[in-house]
Amino acid sequence: MAEAVVIGAGIGGLTSAIALRQRGWEVTVLERAPAIEPVGSGLAIAANALKALDTLGLGDRVRALSRIQGQVGIKRADGRWLTHTTPETAAGRYDDSVVVMLRSALMEVLTGALGPGALRLGAAVADVDPETGMVRTEAGEELRADLVVGADGIRSRTRRALFPGHPGPVYAGVTAWRCLVPRGDLEVSVTESWGRGRVFGVSPLAGDLVYVYATDVLPEGAVLGDEREELIRRFGGWHEPIPALLRAADPAAVIRSDVHHLAEPLPAYHRGRTALVGDAAHAMTPNLGQGACQAVEDAVVLAHTAGAGDLAGYTAARLARTRRIMRRSWAVCRATKLRAPLLVAARDAALAFGAKARPDLLVRSMDEVLGWRPPEEAVSSRPRRP
Repeated sequence: MAEAVVIGAGIGGLTSAIALRQRGWEVTVLERAPAIEPVGSGLAIAANALKALDTLGLGDRVRALSRIQGQVGIKRADGRWLTHTTPETAAGRYDDSVVVMLRSALMEVLTGALGPGALRLGAAVADVDPETGMVRTEAGEELRADLVVGADGIRSRTRRALFPGHPGPVYAGVTAWRCLVPRGDLEVSVTESWGRGRVFGVSPLAGDLVYVYATDVLPEGAVLGDEREELIRRFGGWHEPIPALLRAADPAAVIRSDVHHLAEPLPAYHRGRTALVGDAAHAMTPNLGQGACQAVEDAVVLAHTAGAGDLAGYTAARLARTRRIMRRSWAVCRATKLRAPLLVAARDAALAFGAKARPDLLVRSMDEVLGWRPPEEAVSSRPRRP
């Protein structure tokens, strides 16, 4: 039986392990952390990733834990719509919509599907030999595999082993806040509001929670005081329900982190017996909500190609697509960073005009991203959803 070692137990690593095990691989997942801790944030799983999860028999479990309804789109800071659509419109075009769920809930689905015995916690990797498939842990253990999957995130040690000359991640120029807030009596829908250099997103989740996130242009490594007070100072004058959600937020639950991405794409996603998935391969800004979705796509395609011993086929299938999505996400990030009043007015006018001229523009603009389909062999191995 072919053996695989997956480095990292995030979304991309766990999905890769599940996909490989379903194709008959013996899989060991090495995770540096002593436990998989729940992260207090939400996650968008779009139609492309749902179809990938369907090939693993997990799509409907994810849909059952998710929520999306009402108008979806982009507003100005005063609450006026710039462009919007509905989940039904997206579902009619892509046979699925975008669902929003707790990141921790998706992790529970994935760890449950992985099954016992495969995941080893507290196993930090010290070194990888891409050509031979040798993995050495910090504890001195050596594991040799037919396939090594580097799913160790944006600061990937595996990526450095494959491409030591690559400059690695760079600061995108924005910092990001995330928080889960009780919904209470508030009326909320999936929206993202754009101001001068600032963004505030709202997504209702299953149950009585709302996932909120925000970005602002700040120097890298900026130290702030009370993060909730910083959010109120920046966004407290924006349209409802943003101020009400911030008042309801627990200051201790607000997470902030600078946004980094791979500004220089990698030349390939494999070398020797080793392949990269997720942020290790193509860390992107979060503006299209495709980071986790692309990691799930990676996992399904990798399992499909690696079974034939074709890692070059994996790179061929994933490199051009993920590069395009990285560029699109960065273009949106740059648009949200605009601060000059005339440039912001021109940006907003262009969005509003496009939506008026083509009411389905917001959905159509995502055809290349959301219209993706898994490899036919992977699809044929699972019954199609009705």
